Amino acid sequence: MKIYTKTGDDGTTGLQGGKRVLKSDLRIVAYGAVDETNSSLGVVLSHDTDADIRELLTRIQNELFVAGSDLSNPDLGKKDNRVTEQMVENLEKNIDRFEAELSPLTNFILPGGHQSAAHLHMARTTSRRAETDVVALAKEEQINAHCQKYLNRLSDLLFVLARVVNKRNGTNDTVWKP
Repeated sequence: MKIYTKTGDDGTTGLQGGKRVLKSDLRIVAYGAVDETNSSLGVVLSHDTDADIRELLTRIQNELFVAGSDLSNPDLGKKDNRVTEQMVENLEKNIDRFEAELSPLTNFILPGGHQSAAHLHMARTTSRRAETDVVALAKEEQINAHCQKYLNRLSDLLFVLARVVNKRNGTNDTVWKP
């Protein structure tokens, strides 16, 4: 099978179920931002990453495929490939687990530090934008609410992981000084 189909040359793309929409449709923008978040995690994983973080990020990449599939299927009656409450809860458990390694945050910090941490911050901001795009979509169409929650928790987790990577690599977070 060829990678190109030419069916999108008119500026449309197909959703699950066969409906065609403009490539600028809020649904396409939302799952495109989820895909971009996934690619950002791929950049993080291209670095030498601790095994526990690598395993978690690989799992999240697979879950982001589920989120993209969920968002690309407007038929909420179809239950396959949907973000679940358990996926959200797993992110929360991992936030708590990794946050236990850190000192309490008393200042805002600037994104950066170790190269892997800087890329985790980039993935965090991409995740925040994906969440914003999903919120905009949810205002116009009914979606699985777990998608929005998942992206919200994911950005929190990526923030914590960036701090953990800095700590584990002996790199101080840079405190924001207004």
